[in-house]
Amino acid sequence: MTMPYVIGADLPDMPAGQRFRALLERPEILRMPGAHLGIAALLAKKQGFEALYMSGAAMSATMGLPDLGMITVEDVCWYVRQVTRASGLPVLVDGDTGYGEALNVMHMVRCFEDAGAGAVHLEDQLLPKKCGHLNDKKLASADDMSAKVAAARKARRHLYIIARTDAVASEGMDAAVDRAKRYLEAGADAIFPEALTTREMFEEFARRMPGVKLLANMTEFGRTPFFTAAEFQAMGYAMVIWPVSHLRIAAKAMGELYAEIRAEGGTHKSVGKMQTRAELYETIGYHEYEALDASLVKTVVPMGMPQV
Repeated sequence: MTMPYVIGADLPDMPAGQRFRALLERPEILRMPGAHLGIAALLAKKQGFEALYMSGAAMSATMGLPDLGMITVEDVCWYVRQVTRASGLPVLVDGDTGYGEALNVMHMVRCFEDAGAGAVHLEDQLLPKKCGHLNDKKLASADDMSAKVAAARKARRHLYIIARTDAVASEGMDAAVDRAKRYLEAGADAIFPEALTTREMFEEFARRMPGVKLLANMTEFGRTPFFTAAEFQAMGYAMVIWPVSHLRIAAKAMGELYAEIRAEGGTHKSVGKMQTRAELYETIGYHEYEALDASLVKTVVPMGMPQV
């Protein structure tokens, strides 16, 4: 097994934003599963993923909060630091509405870069924001959102900036396309059209954004039908995320475990579903850390009595 990334000698020689951009230069779609915890990042990396997504909804839910724009920049940075430190992979971070106006967006960009993020997406909702697949979302004006995008662009050193528009549901396709063009003019590197509901809508948006890098969101229990990464690529999308899938699986399993402990008085019926101690240690590089510590901390043998 390879030593956990940040401890080893193979530290990246390029900032995360540049590495993220390089991945998008390849012809195949960039697949980014949600992974907002260090252990999740290691498991995803083990399966060969080269970039990860960090969902505001997943981070909020892990803190026991709804996805209503309640968490702070520093809350998110705490998650970003552990994921990037554990995996060394470039991550796309959900920046919600930017935690305020233009100056707040600039602060967010610098904080995310310092924490190790490779990319961020900003959305054109107003607070309290909602999951993009829920109803009655309230939108900021295109001017206000463009100002935020411009502020992010001005503040960034390397961070890749994706502008998300939630306008399709309330303003229609034409307005969403117009907004997207405004956001590109303001400095966005790519566009994220949220909550499209049919294949035809995905295809139309891509057709009306020629040459633009587009992000698709494949979330469960939302308004978007199930499509594979290959299908999104065929529709003209350069990136796809599965934002909360890992949390849904884990939360369901934890709920079932707690129910079993309550009903059975123990975990004996669930042992077969658990990651073993050996598997956990292999994932987190336990023995490699242990060996590294032993190689650095050597016993110093006294050669004689101290002199008075």
